[in-house]
Amino acid sequence: MTIDWTHFTPWASLSGGLLLGVAAALFILLNGRVLGISGILGGLLPPKSGDTFWRIAFLLGMATAPVVYALLAPADMIQIPRIDAGLATIVVAGLLVGLGTRYGSGCTSGHGVCGLSRLSPRSLVATLSFMAA
Repeated sequence: MTIDWTHFTPWASLSGGLLLGVAAALFILLNGRVLGISGILGGLLPPKSGDTFWRIAFLLGMATAPVVYALLAPADMIQIPRIDAGLATIVVAGLLVGLGTRYGSGCTSGHGVCGLSRLSPRSLVATLSFMAA
């Protein structure tokens, strides 16, 4: 693995990390819930009465944000990722990630951002495992 230094973006990465941290902090302060994507999605399966709207709104916001960005950003700032894999590989990879989040009791965002900020020992072990892998 090599780092593509010509496309290294520390300021964009820093601002994205700050935005994610602020969003996670506001989410737990205002809703009392952890901002873990697998937990938000998993809460829809099966759906609970009165707990569905905000989950769907959150997931729709995640799905539409890149589209809105693509419509508003200048053309030279939009980079379309290149994925060197077929559809079957992507589907299997997605299923394995979903399975891993179930076994790990959460995803990288839930453990790494929210769990560590709450000083959760389980999240520390999970995040160290993610990084080591």
